[in-house]
Amino acid sequence: MKVWQLAEWGRDNLRIAERDVPRAGPNDVLVRVRAASLNFRDKPALEGERIGDRAPRPFTPCSDMGGEIVELGADVKRLKIGERVCANFYTDWLDGMAPANMHLTGRALGWSLQGTLAEYVMVPESAIVKVPDTLSMEEAATLPVAALTAWFALVDNGHLQPGQSVLLQGTGGVSLFGLQFARMFGARAIVTSRIAAKLERARALGATDVIDTSKHPDWAARVMQMTEGRGVDHIFETLGGRNYQQSVAAAAMGARISTIGFLEAGDLALPLSPLMLRRIVIQGISVGHRRAFERMISAIEEARMKPVIDRVYDWKDVPAAFDHLDRGAFGKIVVSINP
Repeated sequence: MKVWQLAEWGRDNLRIAERDVPRAGPNDVLVRVRAASLNFRDKPALEGERIGDRAPRPFTPCSDMGGEIVELGADVKRLKIGERVCANFYTDWLDGMAPANMHLTGRALGWSLQGTLAEYVMVPESAIVKVPDTLSMEEAATLPVAALTAWFALVDNGHLQPGQSVLLQGTGGVSLFGLQFARMFGARAIVTSRIAAKLERARALGATDVIDTSKHPDWAARVMQMTEGRGVDHIFETLGGRNYQQSVAAAAMGARISTIGFLEAGDLALPLSPLMLRRIVIQGISVGHRRAFERMISAIEEARMKPVIDRVYDWKDVPAAFDHLDRGAFGKIVVSINP
């Protein structure tokens, strides 16, 4: 089979290579990958950052895929050959609280396990999630990291309710899934971006309000104007650093701030008084478990929701897809593997 792989760390070392098709062990399934999608976390993975010696090499990057089962391990009972599937990022996290030290010892696709930029991927049966016919393989490939992160923040952890408000920072994959889930649950969605054209697209997608941060750098004050001083109930914090202070300033009584990324800085300093007086909850989000993925898939199928794909790249154009990720995408970037 063909794979994209790194013999040594560094994006410049990413090459197409050939490798033997893996054979499924007793509790594994072999998936013919039809499409894979890119996430921001794939960029440091190309450089070996936060992976260290745990990653196999030569290393195949990326965590998301949609495909079809072509081989079953001898002990696999709940799946069938030919079923359309995705795989959960953390293959050992099935439900409930995450296993202890999961971020250090857990098996994760495109992290401590080989990734999905390959024609075939072997996945533990425990991680497999079935995909409905309402989604194309390209659409299914967008779900495992970005969609589940948004769902886990808002629904499983956040218990999102109709009439609440959600603030989404930027227009990347997680934020746009957050926008779509907010509208699915009857919540108000406010989107921030410094690019006016992307804000117009977000409004067309269902955003109730938008804030151009190039015109309103003190965007928290604008949020307070929009909400008549109440603030918002759920905030996707994607930048870190000083931006976090604005997230706190924009939070309503009992609000939940989901720490999803740190595009600006990996640390923060916060005023403690508003955290205490407004009883603000700060939660770290690192994707989610398989049971939440299954609930999310059911909700997406029932609502006939369609993931937002900025562009689908051909298999040979993976470097261009990563360049697009650097520039910033409106939604998800997908690579077609076995069309």
